[in-house]
Amino acid sequence: MNISYNWLKDYLQFDLSPQETAAALTSIGLETGSVEEIQTVKGGLEGLVIGEVLTCTHHPNSDHLHLTTVNIGNGEEPLKIVCGAPNVAAGQKVVVATVGTKIYFGDEPVTIKRSKIRGEESFGMICAEDEIGIGTSHEGIIVLPDDAEVGMLAKDYYNVKSDFVLEVDITPNRIDAASHYGVARDLAAYLKQSGKPFSLIKPSVDGFKTDKSEGGIDVVVENSAACPRYSGLTVRGVTVKESPDWLKNKLLVIGLRPINNIVDITNFILHETGHPMHAFDVNYIEGNTVVVRTLPGKSKFLTLDEQERELNENDLMICNTKEGMCIAGVFGGLKSGVTESTTDVFLESAYFNPTWVRKTARRHGLNTDSSFRFERGADPGNTMYVLKRAAMLIKEIAGGEIEGEIRDIYPVKINNAQVVLPFRKVNSLIGKEIPKETIKNILQSLDIETENESEEALTLSIPTYRVDVTRDVDVIEEILRIYGYNNVDFSDSLRANLSYQTPTDRKHKLQTLISEQLTASGFSEIMNNSLTRKSYYEDNTTFPGENGVKLLNPLSNDLGVMRQTLLYGGLESIAYNRNRKHYDLHFYEFGNCYFFDTDRKQEGNILSGYSEETHLGLWICGDSNPKNWAAPQTETSVFQLKAHIENILNRLGFTQNQVTFEPTQSEIYASGMNILTFNRQIGSFGITSGKILKKFDIDTDVFFAEMNWDALLKETSASEVHFSEISRFPSVSRDLALLVNKSVTFAAIEQTAKKAERKLLKELSLFDVYEGKNLPEGKKSYAVNFVLQDKEKTLNDKQIDAVMQKIQQNLEKELGALLR
Repeated sequence: MNISYNWLKDYLQFDLSPQETAAALTSIGLETGSVEEIQTVKGGLEGLVIGEVLTCTHHPNSDHLHLTTVNIGNGEEPLKIVCGAPNVAAGQKVVVATVGTKIYFGDEPVTIKRSKIRGEESFGMICAEDEIGIGTSHEGIIVLPDDAEVGMLAKDYYNVKSDFVLEVDITPNRIDAASHYGVARDLAAYLKQSGKPFSLIKPSVDGFKTDKSEGGIDVVVENSAACPRYSGLTVRGVTVKESPDWLKNKLLVIGLRPINNIVDITNFILHETGHPMHAFDVNYIEGNTVVVRTLPGKSKFLTLDEQERELNENDLMICNTKEGMCIAGVFGGLKSGVTESTTDVFLESAYFNPTWVRKTARRHGLNTDSSFRFERGADPGNTMYVLKRAAMLIKEIAGGEIEGEIRDIYPVKINNAQVVLPFRKVNSLIGKEIPKETIKNILQSLDIETENESEEALTLSIPTYRVDVTRDVDVIEEILRIYGYNNVDFSDSLRANLSYQTPTDRKHKLQTLISEQLTASGFSEIMNNSLTRKSYYEDNTTFPGENGVKLLNPLSNDLGVMRQTLLYGGLESIAYNRNRKHYDLHFYEFGNCYFFDTDRKQEGNILSGYSEETHLGLWICGDSNPKNWAAPQTETSVFQLKAHIENILNRLGFTQNQVTFEPTQSEIYASGMNILTFNRQIGSFGITSGKILKKFDIDTDVFFAEMNWDALLKETSASEVHFSEISRFPSVSRDLALLVNKSVTFAAIEQTAKKAERKLLKELSLFDVYEGKNLPEGKKSYAVNFVLQDKEKTLNDKQIDAVMQKIQQNLEKELGALLR
């Protein structure tokens, strides 16, 4: 927010320089980023002087140029200047740019030089309005009145003044300081605490009076919840024209473009008091009545920017008896504005519910000066003052008469908040004992009244413009920022609470355990936004769009729903890294996913049907190891991902018998498997679908796994990790080459073998698969390694052969497996 130093001094008389003012504001929480010196006219008209054209003749070598001599009042010979303006003539008072002067005609300054034009020397330039920045006309040179003083500096003639603009960063809770008077009021509290001289002046409206007691536009408020207070009055017979220089300059210096005197006054009031206003052309108020209400959903409304917008049934509107005129607190309608043909205006000064304004502004993607203030909380007690102040300025600048009494619809008054402030708590939180009188003086300077005082506490009344101060801790913050953070000394004592172990819950401990394991295995942790794109879930049966948690007021289409899976965030991270030449990626993420179950939705409870789960996601792609002389590069595979999953489950205490994998038909995988523990599904993994990868411009295979971490932790409560000594007796390894049907999986072989021998068979692994030449049609060969071990004795050949024969017979009986 831009604050003019000169404008600020209209309300606060003080002696701080612009730089000191910026430092003071920063110290009390209104951080000031920069202080920039500017002029009301770019360049400040430096080097320009008032001159008189003594002679004017035609240029001998041109049909449109003139040769002039100009007296600039410096006591020297008149300047010879070649001028191409059609209206130049002898005897005129003009603005002259002498040699060496910089004029700002366009983006870059132009330096006036001595030159020859068609053979005639020229020692300066007679200026037009647009060439020096005081207007837009370029039809001819500026011709000043006869009483203009020759030799007078142009900056003095045009009363060009320098000013300083302070860029103040307003935090969302400090909307009370979003105006020049608001900043002056806060700065006055600082000056009082610092013992520096000041005088705070609020423009008086005591001179306000109505010219006609009868008449005026009537007001009807149909929705008092959305509009707790609405004040308005009618001014007839105004003359809409260009604003006076003082008003234009105040707006220009803070970066606002003047429009006309009525609109400029409402903008001036906004930046003076922080309270938004709107001026309506009475000719468009059908039925001479303003109605504050909502319109039916999907109604069409044409706004000032000439865009047709579709209204929501919860958009508060300012209407006449026939149609809408303005989106309340946000944006005006095309016919609601004041133009040069306007003669009668209706002034609106209202307090709108911040939530209604915020939701409406987000729905329509609008962010205006008015919505910025209303949605953070305007002052409901300020509407009448603002209305009178604006009406008095309009009468002064645009003329007219105030018709009828002020309409002020305020059915339920919003009272000052009451806060009890214990002195003991003030000293405890600040860390220093501040005298009670100092505390009371600071509160008084902040317009916080003391209603009751005891030895232990103060009962305070908070002004309505301080919407952020509702608790004792808020008041303490106000005291500290005015008292000064730097005035709180560091204590000589050290207070600490030492603990050898930070208490954490089981979920966090296990999450840390698996994070460390994955990081040690070469994974990098990623964290993605829980908000994601709606388009990811369109036409998706695995994660249907109707089960998504949709945002009512999304910041953008890219952040429109809560994620139902970690997949898409990880793919965005992979695409980001691959675009920057990082191809070999191993990612993991612990994150929450959100769901809405329409079957569980119950009337009367807005939270029913919603659920939230913590998931663990794994992504791998590219090569599994970097270039190395000792080992060839190998590409990652879905089997490596499966190994990582098994390692995680093993670390959590699951045994091989407790974990199974089954094929899945999920459309997010080109080929995938469900992960089951105790025959209950806790996740899935596989090769990500090419259709999905194409959306992210990823041209390599990505192997993805996702597990429901909450469900997994419930399953771990049924598993215990037991310690066992390494057996003193050796294990025995045997291999079988099995001929099986192509439909037979290794998982089936593993399950059948373990069923045949539960005690001695410790593990089995597949080390070769062969299909093709010399094998019967529809067959494949599996080479399987079996490891046998007895914890109590060494196995002999007879026992080993008996076990292997039993396994072989079971495989042949149940799977049709034959030895090759």
